[in-house]
Amino acid sequence: MSDKKKILGDQRRELILNKLVNNGAPITGGALAKLTNVSRQVIVSDITLLKAKNEPIIATSQGYMYMPQTAIGVVERTVACQHSPERAEEELNLLVDHGVTVKDVKIEHSVYGDLTASIMVSNRKEVTNFLKKIKNTGSAYLSQLTEGVHLHTLAASSEKQLIEAEDALKRAGFLIEFN
Repeated sequence: MSDKKKILGDQRRELILNKLVNNGAPITGGALAKLTNVSRQVIVSDITLLKAKNEPIIATSQGYMYMPQTAIGVVERTVACQHSPERAEEELNLLVDHGVTVKDVKIEHSVYGDLTASIMVSNRKEVTNFLKKIKNTGSAYLSQLTEGVHLHTLAASSEKQLIEAEDALKRAGFLIEFN
C-alpha cells in the first residue's frame, strides 16, 4: 500500500457500493483495494458486510458485480445440461452466440446439497477469460462432481432468444430433457 490515506469503514463500503452500482461491469477486489488503499482481504470483508445488508453483489470470475433483481425487459430460464469438461467452451459459446447471458452454474451435491457458482458471461471474450481462469488456477468445473450434470440460469432480452438457445443446446446434445 502507498502513503495514501486509507478510506475507513462505512465511507469505504459506501464508495465500493457506489462504484459497483455505477460501473455495470465487474470490478476486481484488487482494483477496489487500490482505490480505497486497503488490502484485498479488507475488501472481501467489506463485500461480505454489504451482502449481509442485502446488497445484491455477486463475485464472478471477472470480479465483483452489483446485480439487482432481474431488470425490466430481461427474461430468465433455467436449463439442465450434461457434458464433459472438454465441451464447456462449446456450450458457453453456443449460448452467448444466441445473445444469452449465462448467469451461473448449479449442481446438486450428495453431501452439500445445492451448490451455485456465478459465471456471468455474455460474449465470447468473457467465455475465453472465464475458461482461462479455470485452466490457470487448476480448478475443476462444478459439473465434474456430478458426471457432467448441471443447471444454468440464462438471461436474455427476449423469450425468443431463450427458446432459440435452448433449441441449439438440444441439437448439440447438451440439453437434458424431462418427459
